[in-house]
Amino acid sequence: MAEGGTTLEYTPTWVVAAVCSVIVLISLLVERFLHLLGKLLKRKHQKPLFEALQKIKEELMLLGFISLLLTVFQSRINTICISEDLSKKMLPCKKETKGTTAHFQAFFSFFPGGTSRRLLAEASPANSCPEGKVPVLSTTALHHLHIFIFVLACVHVVFCALTILFGSAKIRQWKRWEDSISNKEQDPEQAQDPKLTNVQDHDFIRTHYLGFGKNSYFLGWLQSFFKQFYASVTRSDYITLRLGFIMTHCRGNLKFNFHKYMMRALEADFKKVVGISWYLWLFVVLFLLLNVAGWHAYFWIAFIPFILLLAVGTKLEHVISQLAHEVAEKHVAVQGDLVVHPSDDHFWFNKPKIVLILIHIILFQNSFEMAFFFWIWLQYGFDSCIMGQVSYIIPRLVIGAFIQLLCSYSTLPLYAIVTQMGSSFKKAIFDEHVQEGLVGWAKQAKKKTVLRKAANESTHNQVVHREESPLIQMAKAGSKKTAMEENK
Repeated sequence: MAEGGTTLEYTPTWVVAAVCSVIVLISLLVERFLHLLGKLLKRKHQKPLFEALQKIKEELMLLGFISLLLTVFQSRINTICISEDLSKKMLPCKKETKGTTAHFQAFFSFFPGGTSRRLLAEASPANSCPEGKVPVLSTTALHHLHIFIFVLACVHVVFCALTILFGSAKIRQWKRWEDSISNKEQDPEQAQDPKLTNVQDHDFIRTHYLGFGKNSYFLGWLQSFFKQFYASVTRSDYITLRLGFIMTHCRGNLKFNFHKYMMRALEADFKKVVGISWYLWLFVVLFLLLNVAGWHAYFWIAFIPFILLLAVGTKLEHVISQLAHEVAEKHVAVQGDLVVHPSDDHFWFNKPKIVLILIHIILFQNSFEMAFFFWIWLQYGFDSCIMGQVSYIIPRLVIGAFIQLLCSYSTLPLYAIVTQMGSSFKKAIFDEHVQEGLVGWAKQAKKKTVLRKAANESTHNQVVHREESPLIQMAKAGSKKTAMEENK
């Protein structure tokens, strides 16, 4: 029996019952909280957020399954042996470092016996491997890996929720622009007669088309790069893009509430962002592989979401500039308000949805960086060799905080409005009950089409059978007559 490995046979029953009671109580509280939150979202008709909550439940179920697999196969993993030379390759910490045992017990030191935790590389007394070999993964390392996966999923969900929360707060500030436009349209005194105006007199054109270097390809991209930091979406941007969307997709409803539609579309996209897709788990495996002592991989990896975020923000700003250039180059004067023409041609590979995928990757990679830092800090301590040097830690934290703020207050609001400038609209353009009605109608129409097709085929087969029988007989008779004549 391993050190400290007392089995349930010799464990007091009151200890077992107390521990089980605490675990079950915490699990039930979390389950009831999620259940009540789901009922609240349903009552407030927040279907997209409710679906996002269901996605979080799926992730928790996946974590539970991963936990079960790690627990069930723990003993079998310990029996897999590798050579000592192979176990010393690509280590997160150099083997010669000693005296770091205290680093592995920072978080759990308040438990009785917490000071007796072993190093990751230290073999268990119950080592079943032959001489010259060691287990591929010790029980302690397996337990720590288990905790890291749980921390990663929790941090990712929390960071995504914070991003959506702050981004939605920023977008709600645009509601006053929507209200002012609606009031202007409803008030006949404020409504202006459509008149011919110079294109360059519009604020939208002056901001994105006129001025030094705005006709230059390089300087235009440079301006889009810097604009995401100080004025990602202005009032003229919102009014012009809103009118362009309405005139393209719902010309018959000029009083369409564009802001409400945009919020519904953003909530619908949230359920896609909060999940952890299979390719993101591949990133986790790759990042864990590159965590080799001296490589400082996590410092360089932190620049991946940083660069992607700047690229996405610049591209979204450049789409707005392209819309302005398209109008200014084709028209000298316009009658009434300035109208832009949405198109998928302005986006990467003509697909606006690529922006959402990139934001998903950015948020996950940033969550991974923050989760790894917090896990190392709580599990091993800030001075642990696996944490790295302070000169590499501080920039990572600064980059992570910068990504979180910029994505919340600039990139996400930009995404919410600019991705509506595609050639098609999202189903969030309809209210929830209209969406359900359309889905039900589509299912009924599809069902009726299948039944009608089956009925037509059955009728056709019956008619063909009735009509072909005499024809076949006549053909057979004719063929027999021809054969007899030939024989004669």
